[in-house]
Amino acid sequence: MTAVAAVTSPLELWRRLRRWFRPPRTLKTTQVGRTYLALTLGVGFGAFNTDNNLLYLLLGLMLSLIILSGVLSERVLRDLQVRRVGADGAHAGEPFAFRWAISRRRGTAFALTLSEDSAELSGQGMVACLEPGAELTVRGDLTAARRGPHRLTGVRVTTIFPFGLFAKTRVFDLEGMLLVYPRRGYACEDPASAEGGPAGDAGDPRKRDGSGDLLGLRELQPLEDARRIHWKKSAAAGKLLRVEREREERRTYLLRLDDGLPLELLDRHCEELATVSGRLLLDGHEVGLQTHASRLRPGAGPGQLRRILRALAWAGYQEDRA
Repeated sequence: MTAVAAVTSPLELWRRLRRWFRPPRTLKTTQVGRTYLALTLGVGFGAFNTDNNLLYLLLGLMLSLIILSGVLSERVLRDLQVRRVGADGAHAGEPFAFRWAISRRRGTAFALTLSEDSAELSGQGMVACLEPGAELTVRGDLTAARRGPHRLTGVRVTTIFPFGLFAKTRVFDLEGMLLVYPRRGYACEDPASAEGGPAGDAGDPRKRDGSGDLLGLRELQPLEDARRIHWKKSAAAGKLLRVEREREERRTYLLRLDDGLPLELLDRHCEELATVSGRLLLDGHEVGLQTHASRLRPGAGPGQLRRILRALAWAGYQEDRA
């Protein structure tokens, strides 16, 4: 009963109707093509008004190039196979690398552009030449306007071959899901003390006073505290080196997310927590996340940052996981 309801839902029915009634190809005129069509109309108008054979010959040549453009572009879009490779990490509001794999059984394809058939994702990747039997991995810089899960329905393959007059597009139906992490770089403050802070609580009551056993030096990373720089060693090494102390590496933070907020406020809260958790984990602390429905145990390292970002990305969109 549940499966039947999912298939016959209005949203799913609308998607199926779009696929059924969508034309197999879409055609758009480029700026060069619009100029060419205007010249063709001008030549045709002059030929009909003057009965000049040379103008008729020129008109036939120009019309034949339009027909040839349609035939060759159609051959380029045939016999293609496309699949998604995916993205390493996508953050809202900034370009991220997305990859597709494209191959062709026979014949050579030229001037291909790949993009996602989604209004929420912008950006594309390009292929100059695709040899028969070879599979190419195409990298494109995409941008998502919002965080959360994005439903992917198809991949658009466009070509302007051979003359750049028209952009012909073929859509490959490929279902998928892209999870976009919250926006980074949100202006906020780190938890100031062990008793509490704007983003959560710290489990270690010691303050970050810079005391403790010296662990060593490492290169300063972006967004780290410049007060921890060892200036003499940095001048000798030619790069900024940060002092690491044992006491500083032992703090545990538990960040709290109120996922019952309106979506706009929830987005800002998620952006704040994503920035704070990134800074704390970069400093070597352990960070956890508490929501109304679940609790992520404190941990450290890049893996914990990915788990926190995934939890923040799904906040407010739990119904889409079904």
